[in-house]
Amino acid sequence: KAEGNLGLIGLLEILVKGEVAAGLGRKRVERHALQFVGNPYVWGGNSLTNGTDCSGFVHLVYAHFGYSVARQSGALRSAGRGVSYAEAQPGDIICYSGHVAIYMGGGQIVHASDPTRGIICGTNAAYHTILAVRRVV
Repeated sequence: KAEGNLGLIGLLEILVKGEVAAGLGRKRVERHALQFVGNPYVWGGNSLTNGTDCSGFVHLVYAHFGYSVARQSGALRSAGRGVSYAEAQPGDIICYSGHVAIYMGGGQIVHASDPTRGIICGTNAAYHTILAVRRVV
């Protein structure tokens, strides 16, 4: 019995360590995304410094860490696995109708907003109806 318990404890330790590592990975996604705040929005653009649109922003931020996610906002609704907004963690993808953002926690997002505001932080992730929350990391 002792061996069985140690096996279960070992498995639990691995699961906890994996979840901690995933949480740190999501936090790294958020931190990476934040360094581009203030840069321009360019529809169809593919540069985090010279300009990108919302889906390009998410695509390029995740690509920096070796994750392959879609380049179109609608397709990002099936990236990774779905979680509820109540379960959203920093680095998760928030999907709206025709728009996507990266969740920062505390109800905040970072996203390529529009040509006037560029890449910004938003203080209300629920400013539009949330269609999906996706966890890739």
